[in-house]
Amino acid sequence: MEENKKDGNGYEAEPSAKNILFGKYEMGRVLGQGTFAKVYHGRNLVSGESVAIKVINKKQVKRDGLVMEQIKREISIMRLVRHPNIVELKEVMATKTKIFFVMEYVKGGELFAKVSRGKLKEDLARKYFQQLISAVDFCHSRGVSHRDLKPENLLLDENGDLKVSDFGLSALPEQLRKDGLLHTQCGTPAYVAPEILRKKGYDGAKADIWSCGVVLFVLLAGYLPFRDENVVKLYRKLFKAEFEFPRWFSEDSKRLISKLLVSDPEKRISILQIMQSPWFQQGFTRPVAFSIQQEGETEELLSLTDDESSSLSSPSPSPSPSPPFYNAFEFISSMSSGFDLSSLFESKRKSGSMFTSKCSAAAIMSKLRSVTRKLNFGFVLEKEFKVRMQGKEEGRKGKLAVAVEVFEVAPEVAVVEFSKAAGDTLEYIKLCEEDVRPALKDIVWSWQGESNCHQL
Repeated sequence: MEENKKDGNGYEAEPSAKNILFGKYEMGRVLGQGTFAKVYHGRNLVSGESVAIKVINKKQVKRDGLVMEQIKREISIMRLVRHPNIVELKEVMATKTKIFFVMEYVKGGELFAKVSRGKLKEDLARKYFQQLISAVDFCHSRGVSHRDLKPENLLLDENGDLKVSDFGLSALPEQLRKDGLLHTQCGTPAYVAPEILRKKGYDGAKADIWSCGVVLFVLLAGYLPFRDENVVKLYRKLFKAEFEFPRWFSEDSKRLISKLLVSDPEKRISILQIMQSPWFQQGFTRPVAFSIQQEGETEELLSLTDDESSSLSSPSPSPSPSPPFYNAFEFISSMSSGFDLSSLFESKRKSGSMFTSKCSAAAIMSKLRSVTRKLNFGFVLEKEFKVRMQGKEEGRKGKLAVAVEVFEVAPEVAVVEFSKAAGDTLEYIKLCEEDVRPALKDIVWSWQGESNCHQL
């Protein structure tokens, strides 16, 4: 029997049921493969949009606790860092046997492939560096250190814009030790900061800045700044930040790189100073995400579905106002045996960000209004059961704003979810811990992560 012909992405003229994922995506050719996962080209059946779908085998990752934690952390981080120059995580779904990451498909390939053909023109290198710094600055504002920045992890889309990918080695604040530093050795030696190689504590954000400096040098030179066939000599150069500029580097670019590749992290230039440098400033405009990115943070990105069931979705809106049905990960995951993904809701990272209540949605909204007034925040009703608590004082990253939405889980149970809509992440966490949590105690049944939230 003659096989159906497939196109370049592995799709048949008539979609086969076995290649359809949750009735939403068609899976095509394999794009890549690792130890625990395969990545496929995918296609949204409604919009026709191309996506990349990473498929992870649960049995394999359950055998390795470290890999499991890495997967959970990567999803948490990718939900935090939504930015035009970062590969977007669109959705996470799971069955009894597999986890599916549905991500933005970036078809231009790795920046490494472009650089491997030789140095780039200064204006193009500047554009990529500006986009890299914009993305890294956004990550740092959310408390995320990437820790593996290199051209292989920088992708180019169809418009030639840079997208940072691979957050598998990234770190969140809860990984800091009592000294406030990270201690895990990770990254690629050619791009890793000297303080990481010294096996002492290090500041992840400052280490990222060093890696950005190496990337910029590579873009302009076409080769690495620290090179030697003898590994001992190579590390000696790296520890001392000994390198030479090619003759074609402009004076402004040399001045900037000299401040980036400084072996002492305390003397290394900051991201704010990078953005203020004359070389960086040429033609630079901040991405739109810096002003409006945070608005959609309460979107439900994670959904879990049993093998035997269809993809869960919100019910049709009813004529009378009622809170939306909540596809809560910790409740739904209890229906699927063998793999609890509830911690993907960042129970450590976003302490106090979600609670269950036996109160009515109207009573919860009334309490929220009262608490907002006591905190001297503005109270903006965005829709029937979604509000924005707007701070009035300037913080580290502007005025803090918190989005709060009430969802219905069952007729007598509601879930209230908080997320940062603007401002500094650490200020948001402090507000949740010290102000919001105590003020709402009389309407709370259980905060996220506490045992009785699984007794529904």
